[in-house]
Amino acid sequence: MSSPQNATMTLAVAQGKDRDRREPNAIVGWWSRNWHPVVFVVAVLALWWVATALKWVQPFIIPSPADTWSAFADNFAYLMQHTWVTTYETVIGFVIAVVVGLFVAVVMVYSKGLEQTLYPVILFAQVIPKIAIAPLFVVWLGFGAEPKILVAVLMAFFPVVISGLAGLRTVDPEILQLASTMGAGKFKTFLKVRLPASLPELLSGLKVAATLAVTGAVVGEFVGANEGLGYVILQANGNLDTAMLFAALIIMSLMGVILFGIIQIAEKFLIPWHASKRDVASATVRL
Repeated sequence: MSSPQNATMTLAVAQGKDRDRREPNAIVGWWSRNWHPVVFVVAVLALWWVATALKWVQPFIIPSPADTWSAFADNFAYLMQHTWVTTYETVIGFVIAVVVGLFVAVVMVYSKGLEQTLYPVILFAQVIPKIAIAPLFVVWLGFGAEPKILVAVLMAFFPVVISGLAGLRTVDPEILQLASTMGAGKFKTFLKVRLPASLPELLSGLKVAATLAVTGAVVGEFVGANEGLGYVILQANGNLDTAMLFAALIIMSLMGVILFGIIQIAEKFLIPWHASKRDVASATVRL
């Protein structure tokens, strides 16, 4: 008869072997899910390099990848300084939009009268071009970070409200009735039932809002600023320095991708029970 210690060691060895067998499969699984965007990006970079190397376009229209990289490397400290400014404006604007937007969505869900009052106003504010009203914010708030943050808030606010409103309404009325029957108040029902059920819709809206917040901060910098990536883009455009312009655009795009990725990672921890996450997990196991 084997001792418990030997049985434990045997189990640990078996688990280690099983983990070693799964690791290559995890790499293969990641590649099978992500090879499409990787190949697409490589193809775009190759086409960009070929078009500039063969002089299909002039360098002052589209710089070569080498020139763009040189502009980034030679001005790294300068670009990072302005990237930090835009990142600060984006993150603060995004956080404010999430807090205020979710609060407004909750208020509209629990009050039909307020929904009928606020929804048309929110829709009207959304359709106004932000670049048209951004100069007003500069007049009202000056040339500091405040008008850029406000534009970022306005850009990100609408997706948060709409996704939050849709998510909070996805709860089955019978579940709400059951919670009420069991003695749960409105606040407890919101925390335990409505909010968890709304997370899939809400997180989808947050991913859209995060990318729009980057755009809003840069739009605010276009109107009036002496720092930030929007300022760098305007300066590069005025000097016909397309390499610097492309470098700033790529950094701005990466900011949006990083924010999108952070929220996507948060999804795996906040809604592991959702059908989309179970499907991914089951596909990984099958591989």
